[in-house]
Amino acid sequence: MIDFAHLHLLLNHFPIIGSIIGLAIFLASFVGKNEDVRRVSLIIFAVMALLTLPTFFSGVGARAMIIREPGVSDAFITRHEGSAILSLWFMVVIGALSVIGLWQYYVSSRLARWNVTALLLFSFLTVGLMVRTGNTGGDIRHSEIRGYQGTIVKEGVVGSVVHAFEPVPAKFTHLMIANKYWWAFMMDLHFIGLALIIGMVGIIDLRIMGFFKVLPVAPLHAFLPWAMIGLGINIVTGLLAFIGMPSYYTFDIAFWTKMAALMLLGLNVVIFYLPSIFGRVEQLGPGEDAPMSAKFVAVTSLILWFAVITFGRYIQAYMDTIFSNGTNLEF
Repeated sequence: MIDFAHLHLLLNHFPIIGSIIGLAIFLASFVGKNEDVRRVSLIIFAVMALLTLPTFFSGVGARAMIIREPGVSDAFITRHEGSAILSLWFMVVIGALSVIGLWQYYVSSRLARWNVTALLLFSFLTVGLMVRTGNTGGDIRHSEIRGYQGTIVKEGVVGSVVHAFEPVPAKFTHLMIANKYWWAFMMDLHFIGLALIIGMVGIIDLRIMGFFKVLPVAPLHAFLPWAMIGLGINIVTGLLAFIGMPSYYTFDIAFWTKMAALMLLGLNVVIFYLPSIFGRVEQLGPGEDAPMSAKFVAVTSLILWFAVITFGRYIQAYMDTIFSNGTNLEF
């Protein structure tokens, strides 16, 4: 069995190293203006943004496991959490810009100039923030890394500037649940976002599976940006909800099963857009049948989205199900 501390340690390297690799490839794309290399960097950024979610979520469980260990300071953990929240939002922006960029490549085979500028700016900032988050995490248990003993946090000049923009986790949490109408508004937005995703992706999946064959695929695919908007709404509202009640979600087996389904959906999208599958599906006209590989991806997509809906519905019922003997958190 793997516990939260080990899971967080396993996952937290991906957003840091992955964002650095994505930035390096993005910069390399300017040599000869290689659009294929630039497209690869956007895919890496989008994947890293997705992996950042379970990395962030597992941090709450990791905190619960190590907070009582000798030599572990709550001040260093709080600083790390604030750094993680700030870098998380920047990674979400990078992921959104990358998805928009990939759609721009599909529409016009080139990245819009404004998006190139935004990606360049945010990728540098995100890498810097991710590195700081990794360093603040290492400071929690390794005084030899921070260079001094004790439980008082000491910041350098750059660290002090960045720290001024990092939210205080407890205050951010309180802000999310301070007003019941704000919470209800977030949940309504979350539902609307999910409806947009299922409405757009669902009809495309059903068409590929063989239903509504009178419809060509290309016009349906043109509505996919609405699903992207819905996904953006769901990610933002989902993160705000998690920050509002972190313990409520972290120790819930239904929540983590939902997250696993979302990760598999990310893989599903990557497989669907392989040239061998999407290239044959995109040109399907009225009455034409999709290849079996595309049908398999479409069926898997619908199953996973229904899993997301189902396990999301059962989060409340399975609250506090990832507890073993009351102290060790294992799953």
